[in-house]
Order: sequence, then C-alpha cells, then structure tokens
Amino acid sequence: MALTKYLRNFSIRVLKGDIIDFLEEHEGEILRAVREELEEVDRRIPEEQAFIDVRMGELGEVLTSAILKAVKRFLKEY
Repeated sequence: MALTKYLRNFSIRVLKGDIIDFLEEHEGEILRAVREELEEVDRRIPEEQAFIDVRMGELGEVLTSAILKAVKRFLKEY
C-alpha cells in the first residue's frame, strides 16, 4: 500500500506541469460543459420552485473557474 501511495505521489510530481497545462488549455471547454449542464438544470427546475433566482450557468462558470484555479495552485505548490 505504501508503495502505491509513493508511486501515485511521484507520478503527480512528475506530471503536474502537464496536468496544469491540460487544465489551462481546456479551461474554456470545461467551463462550457459545466455551464451547459447547469443551464439544463436551470431549465428543468421551474422558477417558482427555485430557492433563489440565480442563473445556474453563470454561477457554475464562476465556481468552476475558482475550483480550477485552486487545483492548479495546489498542484504548483505540491
């Protein structure tokens, strides 16, 4: 088990630059996918049943962007 954890951590250290590059290169696509999925959720929930009047797609994009930044920062600092 310890060897598996060591290999996983070693792999992350070796590949983290590529992972960060991948996230940066595909950030727009990731944000678009999240926005589309949340807009679908927004369409399925009737307005009178929504707890707050927020456009889910826009909120999701902001949250996803913050999450991606946090993941990239974590990988850079790891």
